[in-house]
Amino acid sequence: MNPQTTSHRVPDRTLRVGLIGYGLAGSAFHAPLIATTPGLRLDAVVTANPERREQLRREHPDARAVDTPEQLLADPDALDLVVIASPNRTHAPLARAALQAGLATVVDKPLAATAAQALELCRLAEARGVLLSVFQNRRWDGDFLTASRLVRGGALGRVHRFESRFERFRPKPKPGWRELADPAEVGGTLYDLGSHLVDQALTLFGPVETVYAEIDVRRDGAVVDDDAFLALTHASGTRSHLWTSAITPLIGPRLRVLGDTAGYVKHGMDPQEADLRTGRRPDGGHPWGADRPEQYGTLGSDESPISLPTDPGDYPAFYAGIVAALTVPGTPPPVDPRDAVATLTVLEAARASAATGTAVRLN
Repeated sequence: MNPQTTSHRVPDRTLRVGLIGYGLAGSAFHAPLIATTPGLRLDAVVTANPERREQLRREHPDARAVDTPEQLLADPDALDLVVIASPNRTHAPLARAALQAGLATVVDKPLAATAAQALELCRLAEARGVLLSVFQNRRWDGDFLTASRLVRGGALGRVHRFESRFERFRPKPKPGWRELADPAEVGGTLYDLGSHLVDQALTLFGPVETVYAEIDVRRDGAVVDDDAFLALTHASGTRSHLWTSAITPLIGPRLRVLGDTAGYVKHGMDPQEADLRTGRRPDGGHPWGADRPEQYGTLGSDESPISLPTDPGDYPAFYAGIVAALTVPGTPPPVDPRDAVATLTVLEAARASAATGTAVRLN
């Protein structure tokens, strides 16, 4: 599905949301976006951690705390939507349980540990006639919305290369499940930030024919991948070059899109994550997702560069799209879950490529 801004329509009744997980994803992303979306109410949050329960009480006093996912799902009639923002290893089993309970379900990326698991969930949702979607919020980053508009509008001509980076400098591994070696944890930067990079490339340029990857463990003490490069050849002919790293002391351009008539280059990260982490909210009475002028991208060529204002980022559009999908007949979810199957297929091919040092061809 193409990234787009969704009009914020208020449904006839408020939809009750149960959120599983109140770590970074749950507390900084999902809970505030749910709470500020017309038509949604954050009804219950699963967390047994005393500190996070106190945080929930301060931030969302009307939401009830629940000890376990099993307790939340025991009364499916009390909810309209379940959002899964727990550690990656729990995504597939919890989504399966929610769908089997007949509940509309949103899962933070990645949808599952494998493409096969993700496909199973898609088929289960289709068989039960229940909404399933994946929180690919980076489709609504301002830089990606701007690049998408330029590409689809023909401003760059025929695009031959798409470069995209999510790079950080964290030379020491941080405690947490993302740094654990067990493959079941689905940790490492490839499946974390790489899920966003691949999803954006597929959203913009379509299916991939071949995948080449270099995946490494660079930091002292690290046991999961922390540095990766992927080269994708799309059926359209465009090549996507994607980087994700935790050990980049000098950050490269966030995006560089090269066409046969013009290019677009953009530095700096979309401001929405930083704003959410510091407690700013989309309904706070200030422009949301607005980039700073000094971080505007450049459009054109070296001979005729133009400073181009960045389109406003719009993470709220995701949950507005969920409301529409649940209340307006025939409205698709903002992210098709089968897109997650395609993304995981590319990530699996990347692992195979890195292991053999050769490009992998997809069927």
